[in-house]
Amino acid sequence: MADSYVDDGVFYPGGQAVNVAVNARRDGAEETAFLGIFGDDYRAEHIRSVLAQEGVDTPRCRVAHGTTPSPGVRLVDGERVFLAGERDSVAHLLRMRVAREDLELLARYDVCHTTNEAGVDEFLPQIHRVVPVSYDFSTSCDEAYLARICPHVDIAFLSGEGLGRAEAEELMREVRGLGCSLVVVTMGARGSLCLDGERVHELGVVAVEALDTMGAGDSYAAGFLVRYFDTRDVDVAMAFAAERAAHTCMVHGAFGCPSKIR
Repeated sequence: MADSYVDDGVFYPGGQAVNVAVNARRDGAEETAFLGIFGDDYRAEHIRSVLAQEGVDTPRCRVAHGTTPSPGVRLVDGERVFLAGERDSVAHLLRMRVAREDLELLARYDVCHTTNEAGVDEFLPQIHRVVPVSYDFSTSCDEAYLARICPHVDIAFLSGEGLGRAEAEELMREVRGLGCSLVVVTMGARGSLCLDGERVHELGVVAVEALDTMGAGDSYAAGFLVRYFDTRDVDVAMAFAAERAAHTCMVHGAFGCPSKIR
């Protein structure tokens, strides 16, 4: 998607999976790819160009005749506030079906990261059979939803900003009991937690003067995944992820690379 900063007259490449792919490449991943649907407008052209420059492959992406989703964004004291965008973009009108050739592509990688907004939940069992799955639930914690998704997920990321410590731990244990090997809960300024089955790991934030929090959670996920699959050490992965999330808070957009809104 194109995160459109209406007061500045620019948009930045975005979308959870795109943010993770770009940040993972910047964090040292040997190879990353994005698999999804592009529109065919000037926003999509810019995003595809940025992904190529960042070294993110897009070999099996679909291109649809239509506009790129472009929610409006305003910054209030460094925090992003979303404004409703048009509802007739390719992301609103279309959903991707996962084909055998897509699974063959995914099987080449250490992990496939997807999200609660990607529209591919029905294909998770197939994806999980060929590659470990990382999934960003955001705040989607409905019991029925968790029971449906968690058996096909290895690493779960959840937002716990509105939860107390005891509530967060209870949620983590529920998610792990449903099949996830690692459960990470990010808690905003209170840091992050990770349950690995043996204990709950805890880490505070890296303090910075935040300019823009857009994409900080995706940056955390990317940093965690890169370091975890390199080291299999949860504490090392959390420390690196916190550092990378802090860095993201000091740039505009999820990872920079603006272009003018026409």
